[in-house]
Amino acid sequence: MRKSYKYRIYPSKTSQQILNNQLELCRQLYNAALEQRISAYKSVNKRNIFYYDQQNELPDLKDAFPEYKEVFSQSLLGVLKTLDTAYQNFFRRVKAGQTPGFPRFKGKDRFSSIIFPQYPYGCQIKKGKLYISKVGLINIKLHRPIEGKPKTVTIKKAFSGKWYVIFSCDDVPIKPLPKTDVVCGIDLGIMSFAVTSANEVIENPKFFKKSEDLLAKRQQKLSRAKRGSNNRTKQRILVAKAYEKINSQRRDFHFKLANDLLKKYDTIFVEDLNIIKMMQSHFAKNIADCSWNNFITILQQKAEEAVVKEIIKVNPKNTSQICSGCGHFVSKNLSDRVHSCPNCNLVIDRDLNASLNVLRAGLALLADSHRAKETVKLNL
Repeated sequence: MRKSYKYRIYPSKTSQQILNNQLELCRQLYNAALEQRISAYKSVNKRNIFYYDQQNELPDLKDAFPEYKEVFSQSLLGVLKTLDTAYQNFFRRVKAGQTPGFPRFKGKDRFSSIIFPQYPYGCQIKKGKLYISKVGLINIKLHRPIEGKPKTVTIKKAFSGKWYVIFSCDDVPIKPLPKTDVVCGIDLGIMSFAVTSANEVIENPKFFKKSEDLLAKRQQKLSRAKRGSNNRTKQRILVAKAYEKINSQRRDFHFKLANDLLKKYDTIFVEDLNIIKMMQSHFAKNIADCSWNNFITILQQKAEEAVVKEIIKVNPKNTSQICSGCGHFVSKNLSDRVHSCPNCNLVIDRDLNASLNVLRAGLALLADSHRAKETVKLNL
C-alpha cells in the first residue's frame, strides 16, 4: 500500500534562509506560470498552454533569471506539475457540475512546499540526517522508521514556522490485525464524541473549546499589532502555534481511537453524514471541533492497512428517531437525551439507541450485498 511518513526537521538559521528563498522563488514561478496560462487564453488566438510547454521553457527562464539555478531543477518541475493538477481539477469539477474553483495566485506565506518528485534525487536521508540539494545536511527527528520505497519527498513549512519533511512511499508492508468476528455501529455526536452499539461511550475531548480563551487573547494582541511590524509577526506565529497544537491533539486522539476500535471490531458501521450541510447550523463550531470527517477518513485508512477490517457507511436518516427495539417512530428534539418508546417501553440513552439503529442498518446492507453476490453466482 501507499503511505506517507512525516518528520520534524531542524534547519539552522542559514538553512532556513536558503529554504525560505527557494520557497519564494517557487511561489513566483507558480504565479508567473498561472499568469502565462491566463494571458494566453485571453489573447486573440485563445491559445491553451500545457505543462510540457512550460516545462520546455524552464532552461530559458534560468538563463534570464539566474537565481532560479539555486532551486533543484526537478522541484521547479514540481511547481509546474502542481499548477497543472490544479487546472485538471478545475476542469473535472466543471464537467461534474460542481463548484469549479479556478486556480488562484499564491500570496506571501501561502506557498509552503518544495517538492522533490524522484527519491533520492535532490533530497534523501544521509548518515541519520536529511540532505537537501543546494541546502546541505539538516537535523531530522526520525521517531519511526521509513517503510516501503520512498517515491517523492516534500519539504513543508508550517504557519508556525516549524519545518517538516514528508516521504510518500510505495509498497509499504500491510499490518493485518487479528480477526474478532465482532461488528458494531457507531453514533457520532457532540455531547459524547461517539457511542458504540456495545454501549461504550467515548467522551468528547473538545480541544478547541479548551483552548478558546488562549486563542482569544493571542488573536486580540494580533489584531492590535501594527501591520508589517515584528511584533505582529511574532503574534501571528503564536496564534498559528495554538492552532497547530489543537490540530495535533485532535489528530492524535483520532488515530488512537481508530486503532482501539479496529482491535475490537472487524466491521464498523458509521453514519454517512452530510457534514457540509450540518456546518450551516448553529452547532458549526462544535462540529468542526469534533472533525468527524477526518476521523472517518483515518478509520478507513487504518482499516485498509489492517486488511481484514471493514468500514461501512449507512444512511443516517431517522437513526435517532426510530426505536431500536420495535422500529416505532419516536419524535425527539435535540434536547431530548433519553429515548423512551411508548410502544415497547424501551428506555435507553438517545445515542445508544442511534448506534443500535446504525448497527441494524449496516447488517441489512451486508445481507443485501451477500444476497446480490449469491444471485450473481447462480446466474453465472
